[in-house]
Amino acid sequence: MASVEIVTVGTEILLGHLVDTNSVHIAKQLADHGVDVFAKHSVGDNADRLFAMLEGVLERADGAICTGGLGSTVDDLTKDAVGRAVGRPLVLHEPSLRAMEERFRQFGRVMAENNKRQAYLPEGCVVLPNPHGTAPGFVALRDDGKFVACMPGVPREMKPMLAERLIPWLEQRFALRSAIYTKTLHTVGIGESDLDRRVEDLFRSLENPKIAMLAHGFRVDVKIMAKAQSRVEADAMIAPVAEELRRRIGTHYFGDDETTLAGAIVAQVIARGWTFGTAESCTGGAIADKIVAVPGASAAFRGSIVAYANDVKTSLLDVSETTLETVGAVSEETAIAMARGARSRLGVDLAIATTGIAGPEGGTAEKPVGLVWFAIASPDGEVETRRMTFPGDRADVRDRASIAALSLLWHRLQAADAIPAR
Repeated sequence: MASVEIVTVGTEILLGHLVDTNSVHIAKQLADHGVDVFAKHSVGDNADRLFAMLEGVLERADGAICTGGLGSTVDDLTKDAVGRAVGRPLVLHEPSLRAMEERFRQFGRVMAENNKRQAYLPEGCVVLPNPHGTAPGFVALRDDGKFVACMPGVPREMKPMLAERLIPWLEQRFALRSAIYTKTLHTVGIGESDLDRRVEDLFRSLENPKIAMLAHGFRVDVKIMAKAQSRVEADAMIAPVAEELRRRIGTHYFGDDETTLAGAIVAQVIARGWTFGTAESCTGGAIADKIVAVPGASAAFRGSIVAYANDVKTSLLDVSETTLETVGAVSEETAIAMARGARSRLGVDLAIATTGIAGPEGGTAEKPVGLVWFAIASPDGEVETRRMTFPGDRADVRDRASIAALSLLWHRLQAADAIPAR
């Protein structure tokens, strides 16, 4: 099994002017082909720092895979650092130069003298042709067999070079036979620390497959990763671990891989023969948007009433003016009235309502920015409420509130087996 570290080169990455998407793509492709990625790094346009980084990488791994810094300008210094790291001088690669000249001719342009720099490569390297740009890639080998592979930083040039040139070279060089296959289990409404407590022994004891957790918002994913020679073999290894994880996670588990929380909710509502809808104030239709993104949602989802203004809450959701005057729009009472109003006006079995203060203004000591009330009206006429306060700016509050609403809907459905439809 080959081991590598990924190095993205460019001061613009370190300054935050450019988002590094290359390392994400490279890491996934390498994992799919059985290459272990030990680490990822970003280095600015500085030959000495890149040289030092590559020296460290080649001590730890079989090789480094770099992107960026292969252009024709003075700050494109990747090849200089690579040549030093592998002990090879840069020499003119005539076929690459001719390919560059031909490309310029095809575009009716005269190649500038400084473009010739791109055809200077480490002596004895494996050249990776670049039909999508001018800068060729290459794999430079050190005397001990360690390597540094370099590709352009432009994704439309890097991606085909990786797939068509570098990965086949890696497969041949390291006789790659196995790959890393994954299954992702999705959870909602359970904290990372609680989930960690439930699966800690598996995390420590399992080697192949391994498990890892990734938290985002109200959701935590559990990823199961198996090294195997085929998908069938990997699935056989993953299945018992996935079954045990689902047992431990319980009702917080809602689906695998491409399943979304909204998709899982739609499937549950359809399975019960119910219909549902939303009444939204501070979330402004964000919950409904996630639901209608699910193919086939129309079989259960009847619609949403976005009642932002108080008079709309009164006219479309039957929230009484007295309630709004005495306790305000952001209150448990208003959320309850909205949920009941949506259930009645939309003619649905299940309805969820949201009302809150997304900010940045409008908060008080009693009702701070980020406060959201939720209410779920069920087929039996009961209404469940929840008060939550979310951190972040206006967009964060609205996004987190919409995910929290779906989480509450999911858990209400898990407890709804004994509730008859209307």
